[in-house]
Amino acid sequence: MSSLATPRRRITIAAIALSLLTFLLIDARPAEAHGSAIDPPSRHYECARRWDTDWQNPIMATQDPMCWQAWQGNPAAMWTWNGLIQDNVRDDHPARVPDGQLCGGGDPTYAALDTPGRWRARDVANTFTWTMHDQARHGAAYVRIYVSKQGFDPLTQRLRWSDLELVKDTGPFPAEGPTTTDPILNGVSYSYEISAPGRTGRHIVFAVWRAGHADQNYYMCSDVRFPGGTPDPTTPPPPPPGENDGCTARWSAAGQWAGGFQGDVTVTAGQAAIRGWTVTLVFPDGQTVGQSWNAQVTSDGPRVTARNVGYNGDLAAGATASFGVMGTWLGVNGAPALSCTATAR
Repeated sequence: MSSLATPRRRITIAAIALSLLTFLLIDARPAEAHGSAIDPPSRHYECARRWDTDWQNPIMATQDPMCWQAWQGNPAAMWTWNGLIQDNVRDDHPARVPDGQLCGGGDPTYAALDTPGRWRARDVANTFTWTMHDQARHGAAYVRIYVSKQGFDPLTQRLRWSDLELVKDTGPFPAEGPTTTDPILNGVSYSYEISAPGRTGRHIVFAVWRAGHADQNYYMCSDVRFPGGTPDPTTPPPPPPGENDGCTARWSAAGQWAGGFQGDVTVTAGQAAIRGWTVTLVFPDGQTVGQSWNAQVTSDGPRVTARNVGYNGDLAAGATASFGVMGTWLGVNGAPALSCTATAR
């Protein structure tokens, strides 16, 4: 009895601790909602929508490194996407928000949003629609929308006021606009047509929203990509698996859910008996494998190597063995490319 009680007690304590931590972290979010740009999305809104309910997923580090570094800098920068605010600015935004700190609104909580890099960018035309969401239905004294000037490089430079061109000043308006059934976006949205001629490639759309009810000011950077310009550098894909040698491997998707998947692999010996096999899987969309059974599995990012265990490597000609894996995915979950190499008897 005692040998079973100890691990159960540990599991219970760990579960309570995790629940308490989750409660404290969620409870730390501001009670009053405000808003931000949602299309093209601000950096903090984009990270929140992609990761706020999956912040423990290690795949964020490789698939979304800019959100990952923002999360590491301060989780609140992700959770409080609607609360990047400065009070009592008196319309002197450069005095409150210094050069190099525009995307984070001069607030240390959001400082990681100022880090240059390959933030997820929305493809837009030189005339496009910009939309922000007002959760608390503040309305506005104004929304001032800027686009970075040609020659500014968001991949390597922090945004300065001198890098911006004002393209829209809305003036005052009430909290009236379309609503949505999205429970996160439970206020009203405002949309404006933005024209930014002469831009190519990556840029930042920066906006200042002064609320209509008080001197409350919100700051937001949205990453966009105009037609033309230098394409983003791409990470070369892992090399494909080699050719089959003495055996073949077949993938079967066993299940998929939000952020996770399960797959089964069937190994078939060739025309001669074998005493061992090695299967290489290369996932096309950055998936990572975290669990496996009936095989010894090692991973190098999306490239996975599986070797037989003691009881399923010895196969007669045409005989089969199988193993399974579970892993994580984001966005797309394509089937891996496989190859199989056998050890002859």
